[in-house]
Amino acid sequence: MLQSGRGRRALVVGAESFSKLLDWEDRTTCVLFGDGAGAVVLELADDAGDWGIRSSVLHSDGAYRDILYVDGGPSSNASVGHVRMEGKEVFRHAVEKLASVMDEALSAANMQAHDIDWLVPHQANVRIIDAMQKKMDLPSDRVVRTVEQHANTSAASIPLALSAAVDDGRIKNGDVLAMEAIGGGLVWGAALVKFGRPS
Repeated sequence: MLQSGRGRRALVVGAESFSKLLDWEDRTTCVLFGDGAGAVVLELADDAGDWGIRSSVLHSDGAYRDILYVDGGPSSNASVGHVRMEGKEVFRHAVEKLASVMDEALSAANMQAHDIDWLVPHQANVRIIDAMQKKMDLPSDRVVRTVEQHANTSAASIPLALSAAVDDGRIKNGDVLAMEAIGGGLVWGAALVKFGRPS
């Protein structure tokens, strides 16, 4: 946390180095994941009004660990390990859990899906993104898709997608963003944010 005359700021970073974790003989994973890093700065401002984070909901359940995990690590067997995934099960859980957690986030913010300007999803795969778009009844041109450029960079995928859509002018100050992600373990969550950045 940094202090400045304008308020408190936090740098939130998402980064992955999947190329070190992939089994290049396993075509069910090595063609899907990519390396990446992205970051956002969050600032507490006295005059924020209704800007900023409107709601944030997180869940985890280790009962589903075996469908998406790394089979190693310094604390388990002193090896780097590889990503292991049961694709069909991950897809099923992703669609179900992301839809549910988005409903929770909307309810916590006292909002409806039609209040959302942009869906900025975890760029896991196109089918999961399409399922969330349909669930939220959003037109295709209100969903940020970068999976074709970056692959699934997991923790980095939302910051990378957000950066792309801000840089090309799609996302503007005052837009309401819905963000959702799911990861190994399993963990999943959603956040609603009214976007703004200093001019």
